[in-house]
Amino acid sequence: MATDAALLAEVPLFQFLDDDERADLAASLDEVHFAAGHLIFSAGDPGDAMYVIRSGEVEIFFKDNTGNTIVLERPGPGDFFGELSMLDRGSRSASALAHTDVEALRVDQADLDQLVRSHPQASLDMLSAMGRRLRVTSELLRHTAARNVNQEVEEHRSLIDRAADWIAAFSGSIPFLGLHVLWFAVWIGWNSLAPEASRFDPFPYGLLTMTVSLEAIILSVFVLLSQNRQIEKDRVRADVEYDVNLKAELEIMQLHEKVDRLTADVLSRLAAIEKGVGGARR
Repeated sequence: MATDAALLAEVPLFQFLDDDERADLAASLDEVHFAAGHLIFSAGDPGDAMYVIRSGEVEIFFKDNTGNTIVLERPGPGDFFGELSMLDRGSRSASALAHTDVEALRVDQADLDQLVRSHPQASLDMLSAMGRRLRVTSELLRHTAARNVNQEVEEHRSLIDRAADWIAAFSGSIPFLGLHVLWFAVWIGWNSLAPEASRFDPFPYGLLTMTVSLEAIILSVFVLLSQNRQIEKDRVRADVEYDVNLKAELEIMQLHEKVDRLTADVLSRLAAIEKGVGGARR
């Protein structure tokens, strides 16, 4: 259905056109209607047209890796959406849902090319809208970036935590064992072979026993602190792995939904073709 030229005058994107230009453009545009709740297009669909809203409200959204719906924008009368895939010839980067009953103008690729060539001001309006959405997307990315387990745990480490990790790691190393073997050998050798007057811890080496016991107690505390931090790190890693698995599951579900929609579309077209062939035979 051809769009009346007066309708274009209500849309800011076309207000810089004169009456004759609006009349020419109206002859090539179609007026479309979407009921509330209708999915206009989905992320990943081929972009064959953009829409300028005359009345109603549309919700532009996508789903993050946890399945939550992230609303990018809710354009209303005079706004437009779906222009990105028209500019880069790519697929839809987000989904569009009719939030209310929507009346809009459908602009295909040829119409858009002609509009931009004849009136470069239109490209500025489109760039303004894209910049606004890019700002929203950048803000979302700032808060929903993928987590690095090591970096996240490192940011919360205190000085005591760092000391505990270093002591726990050193106490389980070969240098630690060699240092203690040398220490015990010197201690026992001195208190066994040195002149009796200079022996500060004679057999049965009570001072050495007490020192080693105190060291074991202190080391056990630091090792437990380090183990608790490792448990926390494992928990964060498990959360990240859960998010990855959930994202994969959601992508599979979305793929199934897309295949189902394509199948339904193909079946409906086949039914229309069969109906047309049957009518022609009669």
